[in-house]
Amino acid sequence: MAGGVATLVVDVALSRIDALAVIALAMDVPVTGAGTMDAHVRLPGGERAYVEIPRFGDPPPLAIDVVSDESEEAARTAALELRMLLSNTVGWEPRLTF
Repeated sequence: MAGGVATLVVDVALSRIDALAVIALAMDVPVTGAGTMDAHVRLPGGERAYVEIPRFGDPPPLAIDVVSDESEEAARTAALELRMLLSNTVGWEPRLTF
C-alpha cells in the first residue's frame, strides 16, 4: 500500500521533545522511541504523529506530521481527530495543510 501523510501546523514555541510530550499526554500514551530521531506518538488507528520544528532562528509554527502506512485518507482522518483532541485538551489551534 502507498501510505500517506497529513500535516497539522500549530503556532506554539516548543521543543520537539516538549511538543511530543504534550501530544502523548493528550492521547494518554507514551512517546515511542523517546530520545531517538524516530520519536513519535502512536495514534489509536496505528498512525504515528511526528513533530517537526523550525530551523534555528526561525519562528514557530511547528508541524505535526501524521503518517499512515495504509493511505492518505487514513492519515487525514487521524489528523482531523488529533486536531480536535489537541484543541479540546490543550487549547492548541492546529491548522490543516491538506
